[in-house]
Amino acid sequence: MQYTTLDIQIADKIAVVTLNRPPVNAQNTLLRTELTEAFDVLSDRDDVAVVVLTGSGKVFSAGADIRERPNLGDNPGAYGRHNRVVRESHNALVECSKPIIAAINGPAMGAGFGLVMACDIWVASTESYVSMPEINVGLAGGVSFLQKFFSRSRARRMFYTGMKVSGEELYRLGLVEACLPPEELMPYAMDMAREIASKSPIALRLAKEAARMTENMPLREAYRYEQSNTVFLSKTEDAREAQLAFLEKRAPVYKGR
Repeated sequence: MQYTTLDIQIADKIAVVTLNRPPVNAQNTLLRTELTEAFDVLSDRDDVAVVVLTGSGKVFSAGADIRERPNLGDNPGAYGRHNRVVRESHNALVECSKPIIAAINGPAMGAGFGLVMACDIWVASTESYVSMPEINVGLAGGVSFLQKFFSRSRARRMFYTGMKVSGEELYRLGLVEACLPPEELMPYAMDMAREIASKSPIALRLAKEAARMTENMPLREAYRYEQSNTVFLSKTEDAREAQLAFLEKRAPVYKGR
């Protein structure tokens, strides 16, 4: 997979996607278009079980490339097209059929933090922080995401002030799995990715789907939905292999069916 603004490496059923638009991985239309395409492709690839998303250099992503903004209002429809590209680059991660680990190697600001919030699992570097600084350039966006993860007070404080929240604070709040020195970040994320990749592909796909679908369901309906997945999975070869391997005290060999 060759892209201009992304570096993608696939091995052992793990895809490592690195935002690669120096110096700060600011998101322009090209990067967002490539993100959408790449995650749509990864979603369908049988040789990928899990994705790790990180940034090149010392910044995860500084957010939107502000240089694309000034002239948008001059052309009818330009803002609508721009906003659609932004939404779809985020949704491509949310809707990806594979679990995504965000390895937050440095600042994740605005739309950069939006990408983190589209991922399933977060791991942070001690050099990282997150923020929604749109207010500092006369804009306002992202509070719907903030209020999903933070308390009402913290979310609104971040939104109204552009406040930075460090990796250490994210760990204290229970929002990241670990906050590690920079050199330990990717090894930790890759260990977690290998553990996830060792699971049944068909069970993993339905687990990701259930995690996404049940977020906004009433609990009764969400539990019923998960039970239907379990019934389906119980009839698969992978489930029988997993149970046999457990009894025989060996590692299972999955076939994805």
